[in-house]
Amino acid sequence: MNSLNTRHCLFAVSIVAAALCASSAFAQGVDPSPRGRTPGPAGRTAPPRPQPKSADVAPANAVPVATPTETQKTLDQIAAVVNGEVITRLEVKDRIEAAVKIMSRQGTQLPPADVIARQVLERMIVEKAQMQFAVDNGVRVDDLQLDRAVQRVAESNNLSVQQFRDRLEREGTSFAGFRDDLRQQIMIERARNHEVDDKIQVGEGEVDAFIAEQNGSASGAAPEVDVAQILVRVSEQASPEEAAKQKAKADDLYRQASSGSDFGQLAATYSQAPEALQGGDLGFRSQDRLPQLFVDAITPLNVGQVAAPVKSANGFHILKLVAKRGAGSGGPAPNAPPPVEQTHARHILIKVNEVVSAEQARARLEDIRQRIVNKTASFEDMARAYSNDGSAARGGDLGTLYPGDTVPEFEKAMNALAPGDLSQPVQSPFGFHLIEVIERKKQDVAEDRRRLLARQAIRERKIDEASDSWARELRDRAYVEMRDDK
Repeated sequence: MNSLNTRHCLFAVSIVAAALCASSAFAQGVDPSPRGRTPGPAGRTAPPRPQPKSADVAPANAVPVATPTETQKTLDQIAAVVNGEVITRLEVKDRIEAAVKIMSRQGTQLPPADVIARQVLERMIVEKAQMQFAVDNGVRVDDLQLDRAVQRVAESNNLSVQQFRDRLEREGTSFAGFRDDLRQQIMIERARNHEVDDKIQVGEGEVDAFIAEQNGSASGAAPEVDVAQILVRVSEQASPEEAAKQKAKADDLYRQASSGSDFGQLAATYSQAPEALQGGDLGFRSQDRLPQLFVDAITPLNVGQVAAPVKSANGFHILKLVAKRGAGSGGPAPNAPPPVEQTHARHILIKVNEVVSAEQARARLEDIRQRIVNKTASFEDMARAYSNDGSAARGGDLGTLYPGDTVPEFEKAMNALAPGDLSQPVQSPFGFHLIEVIERKKQDVAEDRRRLLARQAIRERKIDEASDSWARELRDRAYVEMRDDK
């Protein structure tokens, strides 16, 4: 499953859902009240103690209810408890079936059933911890925004919503279940954006070094590569003995993989990375989207070869070069790109959250717009005082925008404006915007564009690395009780 990558509060985003599709949306609509939790061991939290309810006691004249079968009882049993919330065996069973279908389609040799179950349950625990963080921090998704996300998913598959729904149901996926999964993904990604993406900084020196590295490459432009990995995690608090034990495990996996053992099965069985049940496959990426230590490790490889373990902050990585194709973005093109139209714009963003409703956000922007039109306040002052975007300190200035740099709703409204025009409130996945176009120009800006692409590539690389660390931190902080099934 691909992760969501957001270049800016406005920059285009995508969600891959149900192994079919991509979409994006702003998160809003789940009760943000924090759960009651009591301190647990080692600074963790323990699940709240269940309180008896009068409704739990059946009245004397209650109609007898059929006793569920033993299979139903087993499926409804608890597999794990995460900060007081349960993951049932039925949920795990459904996820296992989905994982097996994916691995079968990929031709991955299936590991033992208990290994698949362990990997699936661990992934569900991580997702549960992320979802709890999102809810506790007021991330919400309402039905209207979810409908728009579903529509984008369908359009990305060249289908209408009804056709997409029919396709899901033919493949045995409940449409309601798909919507629930998509809502959860949007909420998790929105929380991650706030905790990870918004804090990523890229310096000019990093951009210069990246471009110099691209100029120094033999081909001038790096090809896209499909890499698979097996991750053997090493905790930051691990003792030297434990680290050495994990290193020995990684070395043994490397020996097996380089001696002809099925890499996908080894990944599905032993890897502790999110894509383990996809055979460890990261999919095609330009090399500038990979950590530099990955690039250094795979550069000497031929397709099909496996690199010796490399160490990162997360642990030991065994990497396989699955395939190569074409040339990725970021390197110099053989010919200068044609001129493109750029728009210099600024905006004021009012986000929708547990405190500010959509109606309130729109009304606030309408009031701000009227003050600007009446010249009782300047756009810059209003942006600094009210905008919920990082551009507020610059008076809402977004700089020069290229086609595709912003989400479709924002770009469509911006393109409809003439220089000097001020929009009505515009809704996007991130809230409501007041947009003003300062100027437009059409010229050859190959160097500026190249620096922008380099900056985006560096940012996405950092986001990928930081997102994994964020997920692991939430998992490590969670109070998890595993229920042993004898």
